[in-house]
Amino acid sequence: MNSEKLNIVVTGGAGFIGSHLIDWLLKEGHTVTNIDNFDPFYDESIKRENIRGHLEYDTYTLHEVDIRDKKSLDVVVPNDTEVIVHLAAKAGVRPSIKDPIVYQEVNVAGTQNMLEVAREKEIKQFVFGSSSSVYGKNPNVPWKEDDAVLQPISPYASTKVSGELLGHVYSHLYDIRFLALRFFTVYGPRQRPDLAIHKFLRLMSEGKEITLYGDGTTRRDYTYIDDIVDGVMTAIEYEESMYEVVNLGNNQTVELSDLVDAIEEVSGFKAGKVFEPEQPGDVKQTWADISKAKQLFQYKQKFNLCFGLEGFIEWYFTHKENSGKNND
Repeated sequence: MNSEKLNIVVTGGAGFIGSHLIDWLLKEGHTVTNIDNFDPFYDESIKRENIRGHLEYDTYTLHEVDIRDKKSLDVVVPNDTEVIVHLAAKAGVRPSIKDPIVYQEVNVAGTQNMLEVAREKEIKQFVFGSSSSVYGKNPNVPWKEDDAVLQPISPYASTKVSGELLGHVYSHLYDIRFLALRFFTVYGPRQRPDLAIHKFLRLMSEGKEITLYGDGTTRRDYTYIDDIVDGVMTAIEYEESMYEVVNLGNNQTVELSDLVDAIEEVSGFKAGKVFEPEQPGDVKQTWADISKAKQLFQYKQKFNLCFGLEGFIEWYFTHKENSGKNND
């Protein structure tokens, strides 16, 4: 990061990725406004714990506002904001199938509200948290950003595609630099309790069986949180072009059964496995081509899976009283 101190709005800043990002922004001396509605998708106390350290900074402000509420956004987004990092969203592939309308309202209309705020307040840098899920069933791996055929297979994925396209419109019409970052299966300390690594470790440590959907051969490109934050931090200061879509991943793909083996090895717990049919909306594999991130952001994936699992497991048992709470 350079020495310039910025006024930055982060939406969804009490969540997993957002709270880690704010950790670093505050350490770098930036002024941060966090907009988060503490959605009950998982236990609110986990998010409160995520931001507890931020409240000690004079350069940090928290506003509990829903991004669907445009009038409130107009009030709480400071007029001198220079960058918006928009991470707030309804998360989860499977839940989006059950409630697609709410996902559309939050992830698409909410994103448009943030873009409207950027237009009205002349905020010229907009970083958008997109997802590897936009690639859907695309068999051409590793996935590249310039692949014109996106095949999303869940409402969640389709809302992320919509967000990217809205960003293109606003970039073209209103001279807003829009950077869509496609995150690939982010994990590490503070990971949401509904996600596989967190859920598996919790159940294994309690002597309970874990459920694997399919035959264990699905594959994911697991990306450690610190690598993701490095990419976002670089995007905040990127100035070379006005619209980019960039993969942030690990450029490796790990089979589900191998992931379980790795958790067993690092944690010392053994997994009792139950196999269930594949779930609607789940893709067979994710795999990021990160050459564009390397070119534009000098991005480097620094952390391998074993290192990342060690960091997560250490955090989990330090915060066990909170980390096990979820709404399974």
